Amino acid sequence: MERREFFASLVAGGCAGMCVDLTLFPLDTIKTRLQSQQGFYKAGGFRGIYAGVPSAAVGSFPGAAAFFVTYDCTKSLLGAGGPLAAPHMAPVTHMLAASLGETDECESLSPRRKGQTQAQIARSGCIYRFILSLLKMEATTKIFCGTKSSLSLSLIPFSLVQFPLWEYFKTLWSWKQGHTLDSWQAAVCGAFAGAVAAFVTTPLDVAKTRIMLAKAGTSTAEGNIPLVLYDVWKSRGLTGLFAGSVPRVTFISLGGFFFLGAYEKARRALL
Repeated sequence: MERREFFASLVAGGCAGMCVDLTLFPLDTIKTRLQSQQGFYKAGGFRGIYAGVPSAAVGSFPGAAAFFVTYDCTKSLLGAGGPLAAPHMAPVTHMLAASLGETDECESLSPRRKGQTQAQIARSGCIYRFILSLLKMEATTKIFCGTKSSLSLSLIPFSLVQFPLWEYFKTLWSWKQGHTLDSWQAAVCGAFAGAVAAFVTTPLDVAKTRIMLAKAGTSTAEGNIPLVLYDVWKSRGLTGLFAGSVPRVTFISLGGFFFLGAYEKARRALL
């Protein structure tokens, strides 16, 4: 990967991340409150739907920049030669690249994600006071509660579905029309890929949210994923497992449109 391409991925990814996170933040808040254990209205309902937005603003640029730099670098390395360079192996390349990108992003932003989630359910009035209190009063590892579940059950499985679909839709559309897609067409592909990935991974996102919101010492806080999913199924059934699916699908499909479309537009402009 050339230096110019690296810079383009870095800047374009960061700008796209800030744009979509700040624009669609209220939908993410509603989704988080629907998935919380105490229920939507007790978690805040429609009040203060921008709670936690400072955390999103601070972390969105470096998080998205880290993801796309890793994603594009991995695609470049794997596609340069070897067994994964074959066209039929492209989905495997995209899945590996997306997984590495999500791992890099999540590990660097886990404190922000946990603080943002807590603020969204009206448990903390100030995101910075929340993080500071964790650093002062609890073990350092406590702030990373939910990292394992975020990676293994939400972000990585989601990316394993979204990005191969996005690349496939782009390739198919480009082949049918006979030329490279415009930025808005890449954005449409991103919206459809994001909607599919968001729906099928909703139960995993519910488990992640429950773990991140759990009080220390409870069985949920221990991060036993099968047990969390079973408890949700036992108490709320299929509806509970797919709680928040409508705002999640809406948020991520719109996010896919703006995020991936803005990324394509910005990267092409920089190159």
